Amino acid sequence: MAELKTLIFDWDGTLCDSVGRIVEAMTEAAKSTGLVIPSEQAVRDIIGLGLPEAIATLFPDMDEPWLAEKLRQHYSDHYVALEARPAELFPGVAEGLERFRSAGYKMAVATGKSRRGLDRILAAHGLTGFFDMTRCADETLSKPHPRMLEEILNRLETPASCAVMLGDSEFDLRMAHGARVRAVAATYGAQSRAHLLQSNPEHCIDAFIDFPGWVMPASDAAGQQRIDNVIG
Repeated sequence: MAELKTLIFDWDGTLCDSVGRIVEAMTEAAKSTGLVIPSEQAVRDIIGLGLPEAIATLFPDMDEPWLAEKLRQHYSDHYVALEARPAELFPGVAEGLERFRSAGYKMAVATGKSRRGLDRILAAHGLTGFFDMTRCADETLSKPHPRMLEEILNRLETPASCAVMLGDSEFDLRMAHGARVRAVAATYGAQSRAHLLQSNPEHCIDAFIDFPGWVMPASDAAGQQRIDNVIG
């Protein structure tokens, strides 16, 4: 199997603990627009899609463009208000990303967020310019279409066989398969392990802190051996 060179991450529900905020913002947006409020699971199941695609999936009978735009604006307003206190990164994410960078991996983000939304949260966490490339849903085709990954691979000059996509939704995994990129499921985010397994990931992790050990097993083993030697 080819050596991994590029690590590609989804954002919401994979690096950032923001799923609850997305559910809350969509619930409030539907309420403000006078629409039937979708269930929490229904909202969780569209996380990863671009916002227009998410709205079309949640409200398939909505055929008035002005109403969809009103809902989109209410959602954006509610979400930005919630982000006055930025959603936190999952435990181990900051340390893990630094470790990957020190080890020489290229890193990218492929997200259903808008460019403005991603730039805002990256700045809040001091990660502006940290990733080698980021790609957002309003810049290209929405997941699960593979174009987002294809553009990242092309820019970073990485063969698909040397890249992995870590994501918490079926859209992330299907996108990875479409781009012939290795797919790892994050079961701690928007969708359950049982649901993610239907998209045939190569591996599942139940916490981000487990991902470095999967990417760099030899390094982790060497580190553990050094600890054991000191203790012994």
